[in-house]
Amino acid sequence: MKIRSTTILAVRHKGRVALAGDGQVSLGNTVMKHQARKVRRLYHDRVITGFAGATADAFTLYDKLEQKLEQYSGNLLRAAVELAKEWRTDKYLRRLEAMMIAVDRDHSLLLSGTGDVIEADRGVLAIGSGGPYAQAAALALIDHSDLDAEAICQAAMEIAANICVFTNSSIIIESI
Repeated sequence: MKIRSTTILAVRHKGRVALAGDGQVSLGNTVMKHQARKVRRLYHDRVITGFAGATADAFTLYDKLEQKLEQYSGNLLRAAVELAKEWRTDKYLRRLEAMMIAVDRDHSLLLSGTGDVIEADRGVLAIGSGGPYAQAAALALIDHSDLDAEAICQAAMEIAANICVFTNSSIIIESI
C-alpha cells in the first residue's frame, strides 16, 4: 500500500527514540492545511505514534492501538501484533487506508493493514510519500554524524520536505 501526502520518520539512536511527522495535509494536488499534528502519544505517554493515510482511518487505528495497549499492559509488541491480526481480518478495519509507526523504549514498529508488523534492523522506519527520502537521509546521518535521534529526525525531515511535494517543513518531533 503506497500512502501519499505525508512523511513520518522514527529514529532509534544513542539510547533515544524520536518520531517526527510533517504538518501538510493535501487533497489531491492542493495543500489544505500546513500544521496538522500527525504524531501522538498513547498509553500514559510511553508510546509515540505517527500515521500516514486517511485521517479518520488513522484515528480509528489510534483508538484500536490504545485499547490493545491497555489490554496488554503497555506491551507494544504484543499490542501491535494483535492489532495487525484484527486489522487484517476484520471486515470494517480491512478497508482502512492508513499506515502507522509506533515506538516505545524497546521497539520501533511499522504497522500496516496487510498484517505487517515490521521492526527495522537499523532502528529507522519511515512511511508516507516522503518516507524514502527521510529514511535515506536518516541512515546517512546515523553513519556520518554525531547527531542524536531528535536532531537526525529534524534534519532528515527537512531534507524530505525539500524533495517531496506532499511534505512540508512544519515538523513535530516527540521522543523518549
